[in-house]
Amino acid sequence: MTDTNTALRATALDWIAANEARLSAFNKRIWDHAEPAWREYKSVRDYVEILTAEGFSVEEGSGEMPTAFCATWKQGDGPVLAGFSEYDAVPGNSQQVVPYEAPREGLHPYTAGHTDPHSVLGTASLTAFLAAKAAMEKHGTAGTLKLFGEPAEKVCGSKPIHAAKGYFDDLDACVVWHPWPHNTVTGETHFGAYWSAIITFEADNPEAWIDPNLVPIEGAHANARCPGATDALCLMYTTTKYTKEAMFPHAGSWTLNEYILGDAGATSDNLTPRFSQIQYSWRASSLGIQEQIWRVLAQNAKHVAGITGCKAYVRWVTKTRVGLPNQAMTDLTWKNLQAVGAPVYSEEAREFGRAIQKNLGVDAMEDPFIPEVSRLTDPVDFEARLRAGLPSWQKHLSADDYVEYSWHAPTVRLLAARPRLRAPTKGYSYPNWAYNALGGHPAVVDPGMFVAAKTMALTLLDLASLPEALGAAQAEFKERTGGGVGGSQWVGPLLPADFVPPVDLRWPEYVTTARGEEWTFPTPLHGTGAGELI
Repeated sequence: MTDTNTALRATALDWIAANEARLSAFNKRIWDHAEPAWREYKSVRDYVEILTAEGFSVEEGSGEMPTAFCATWKQGDGPVLAGFSEYDAVPGNSQQVVPYEAPREGLHPYTAGHTDPHSVLGTASLTAFLAAKAAMEKHGTAGTLKLFGEPAEKVCGSKPIHAAKGYFDDLDACVVWHPWPHNTVTGETHFGAYWSAIITFEADNPEAWIDPNLVPIEGAHANARCPGATDALCLMYTTTKYTKEAMFPHAGSWTLNEYILGDAGATSDNLTPRFSQIQYSWRASSLGIQEQIWRVLAQNAKHVAGITGCKAYVRWVTKTRVGLPNQAMTDLTWKNLQAVGAPVYSEEAREFGRAIQKNLGVDAMEDPFIPEVSRLTDPVDFEARLRAGLPSWQKHLSADDYVEYSWHAPTVRLLAARPRLRAPTKGYSYPNWAYNALGGHPAVVDPGMFVAAKTMALTLLDLASLPEALGAAQAEFKERTGGGVGGSQWVGPLLPADFVPPVDLRWPEYVTTARGEEWTFPTPLHGTGAGELI
């Protein structure tokens, strides 16, 4: 550590301390917007405004994605250091910051809300990059900082697109994070791959289903009706359920989920259903498993279309790679996390947790939060816990699109506390609304958010001012990829460079009509149209 490095670190920490209040307020605004994937219009506006005001040059709509951005600050010739902010919320998780279940007023209760929350994730990254910029500017340290705005993380949407379109090609190192029940740094076991595709069935020529001359009766309604898109969708759903066992052996922790998109055909009575869509999303520990699952899905779609008078189409939503570890980056970030220390929670935060417990009939606890959020977990211990239930050959688990950065530059994934409530008894589960309410309370989330911001800022400054730290990380990156980007063990982007972002698809969003602000794809309000309980 040099005198310059020491001064840089002190300046960054001082900047964060001086700006905590306004960045906490910024986080609250993003939480309140609660905008879902691909529709984060207010959130991205707020990011662009603050980054522009702080001296960053911002490309809005990067990668042909209206709610993405690429913000750049450059001073001299130095390393290009990157990170990202996320800001999408999750449909079905609307909740106010109160200690009881209370979806936001005036909107359907199944509107979006922040769960992880990405409001906190994005704000901590923003804080880190603003603090690093302030320090580098004051002390004349050369380098380029790039903060990406990454929408639609819940469908792993934007990062593979930014990667495919070359936005990560000039990066020297990446510092990223995620709210977590622990304060630690990811080691060798990283997240796996996530793919998602929408299969469309379209009956574009139902009139040709039978020869009309075979039925000597006037009127098309008397003819046998082409099965059409609804039958195709139902058969795709059930056929895939039957063939799921044939996709891959029960190994590698893979999952497959589906979601049926509405076809707006409810008023076309007595006509062949012309259009239907079903979205499949699957995650696995290797790209080979991902490919095998897709082969089964594609065969199912092809055959279902053939027996229902339809054509089948696929529209890819995303394809991610698997995570590439970098131990040098892990060690550097862990050192900085130790320097910052674990989050400290106020009595206000604990009292909010107790209020939730009381309202759920749980005896209020002196410290209602799990102990892990108030202490540091050594990455070695965290890795051992993560691997305890995995076979030795499996190196990836679950899925997250931060992995896209890891194939373009040495990347670290910090984890910092996002409080959870202690269970009163083994096996007790708190309802989702309680988790979401905690995520919007500043006293609860700010401690972990600023621990993350400080740790990332210090790591960015070490990489900018300590050539040996960056050199060690890049040497390891080259070794793991067989020569760096394009090396013998390197995996390139899985989407083509001319990929069209799926922003035009029928994703849920808020709209303003003559009736006011509404949530599209509304589920019937309880007791007003859902029907009778069976």
